[in-house]
Amino acid sequence: MKALLTAALLTATALPAMAFDPANMTEAEKAAFGEAVRDYLMANPDVLIESINVLEERRLADEARNDELLVENSKAAIFDDGHSWVGGNPQGDVTLVEFIDYRCGVCKRVSPDVEKLISADGNIRWILKEFPILTQESDMAARFAVAVQQEAGPDAYKKAHDALMESRGPVNLESLTKLAGELGVEAQAVINRMNTEDVSAVLRKNHQLAEQMRIMGTPTFIIEGEMLRGMPAEGLEGTVARAREAKAEG
Repeated sequence: MKALLTAALLTATALPAMAFDPANMTEAEKAAFGEAVRDYLMANPDVLIESINVLEERRLADEARNDELLVENSKAAIFDDGHSWVGGNPQGDVTLVEFIDYRCGVCKRVSPDVEKLISADGNIRWILKEFPILTQESDMAARFAVAVQQEAGPDAYKKAHDALMESRGPVNLESLTKLAGELGVEAQAVINRMNTEDVSAVLRKNHQLAEQMRIMGTPTFIIEGEMLRGMPAEGLEGTVARAREAKAEG
């Protein structure tokens, strides 16, 4: 049995891929070969683990390439849509785009890390895209933020964004009216604008873009040509560094 396995492996590696054809084996040879392979893997489980790791690496590489194509095909909508808030350093050498939901616990948890990165780096263009997907409160909060931007401008939007990220309470008309007052914007004008087509159009475009990009969760980051579905364990600094290196080489 072991001899059969050895011969088969030698044949498979020494000859072209099509030369080793299990279809030409007898049923007895197939059974013996299968048993030999099983015995070998049971005795050498590291081989199986190594194979699984290689397959996972290939899968991740394929996903990364697909994401790069998705970004390339939607660059205008991602980096210059005309309605998303742009902050950080608007003339920065690297652009970081973040899809957010104000009721997303992970978004709230990583928000200070993102702010710290933007501030410490000083050369990152930061774009926020409202992408409410979790609850009705998500939609209300996003509508409020967009309405604030349209009524009072980008500085007021950023204050609203920060307050909504930090908030742990309910999102409703009462809480949003109170927040508008704290921000120093005209509360009734913002509340009235929330359900207008101007606001709905922004959210609709963001959802359409997310669908094209196969984004189904928050936070999702796009840093130049690389998409990160969630905050990487090592943070965002490594991706920013890779983006700079790629631009320098290109």
